[in-house]
Amino acid sequence: MRTAATLTQQRGLALVETVITLPFLLFVMFAATEITFAFVQHTTLTKAARDAARYAAEEAIDGTLTMNLTSAIQNDARRLLVYGNKAGTGTPAVSGLDVSDVSVTDVGGNNVEVSVTYPYSGILGTVLPGFGYGSDISLLLSMSATVTMRAL
Repeated sequence: MRTAATLTQQRGLALVETVITLPFLLFVMFAATEITFAFVQHTTLTKAARDAARYAAEEAIDGTLTMNLTSAIQNDARRLLVYGNKAGTGTPAVSGLDVSDVSVTDVGGNNVEVSVTYPYSGILGTVLPGFGYGSDISLLLSMSATVTMRAL
């Protein structure tokens, strides 16, 4: 048979367990959120780079099957990567991405390479706190995606 004192002690024990585990659970939740967000950002960058490389490879080939990667094609590919259209209108595919973060180059052998470098910072800010379980984790990193396609 349980007494009122035993029930009060058990409620106090549940509170202590919650206080001990809550920071760890919050840390795991925030870390999972950041990793998921970073994965989505990198996937978006990679898909955009693939689309831009496909566009540049298709447009740069002429009737004699030689590649002529003009500055107009390069600029269109940059805008296509960042904005999703050749006009360069709308919002960037990834927040903070700029046309200057993209390079479109002829790497020889009728291949075109599109590279993008993106300064990633987490959705929770620039630092993920350790909540007393260790040092803080910097969320500033440089994401990059490179795609090479043959102009056919």
